Amino acid sequence: MAKPIIGLALGGGMARGWAHIGVIRALKDIGIVPDVICGTSVGALVGGAYLAGHLDALEAWTRSLNRRRLLGYLDLLSGGPGLMGGKRLVKEMERYFTGMKIEDLGSRFCAVCTELATGHEIWLQSGDLVTSIQASYALPGVFPPMKVDGRWLIDGALVNPVPVSVCRAMGARLVLAVTLSGDSFGKSNLQEGERMVAEEENGSNGGPLWTTLSPQRLLMRQLFGTGSGPPGIGTVMLGALNIVMDRLSRSRMAGDPPDVLISPRIGHVSLLDFDKADEMVRLGREAVLVATPYLDEALSILR
Repeated sequence: MAKPIIGLALGGGMARGWAHIGVIRALKDIGIVPDVICGTSVGALVGGAYLAGHLDALEAWTRSLNRRRLLGYLDLLSGGPGLMGGKRLVKEMERYFTGMKIEDLGSRFCAVCTELATGHEIWLQSGDLVTSIQASYALPGVFPPMKVDGRWLIDGALVNPVPVSVCRAMGARLVLAVTLSGDSFGKSNLQEGERMVAEEENGSNGGPLWTTLSPQRLLMRQLFGTGSGPPGIGTVMLGALNIVMDRLSRSRMAGDPPDVLISPRIGHVSLLDFDKADEMVRLGREAVLVATPYLDEALSILR
């Protein structure tokens, strides 16, 4: 019998998404190469980079991130549809993805988004790769929405955090899903934004990035608070997103479960811990090792 079409659903989860890199590496090590990849938010970024042949470059970039470099990417805006313009991140993607289209990737790929006007789940399976990835991770209030084919699109995690259903619709017989919120219950990451602000202000990242009264520093303190009062609006937004992704992932996968669930133990990692790629990649690899017996069993049934 022919090998079953394998789909890989890469879930959303901001900084936790670096675990997807380890998952893809480990799957390749045991001889599993997906035929279909569907990604939501950071899952779309990692999946797109892999199919574009630039996973090595993405991994090198993630491992180079530290607190100071992260703050340098925060092109904060005082007005407009998002807190950040996201242009500095886009420049990084354009170094490798400029001119690339989804239909030219060689394997089937889909970036999952949400239509702002209707709440409909939108599947981007063709068109500019950079634009599609941007739309998939356009978290409301943080990044501006992206206009694609006349529709304003935002983060796909609001409707389908782990796109198992998309893989099935695209012809996958065996669906592997990677969830980034499998062990987040009861683990609070509310202080992470405050810690970033405090580290920047006391110069523990090589000296302050912004002047004492700069608009950027004042905005960061407003967003994340200073620890002496209630959490800032940015902290509340990220905490709410974490809850939504966890609850919606459970609900969606209860109705349409994957054949094999890969769940890295990363609940202790904040959504903002983008500088922990080393740990995330390692935990992604370890999660595949745990799931290997189930992968072998599923493949033996379908072959």
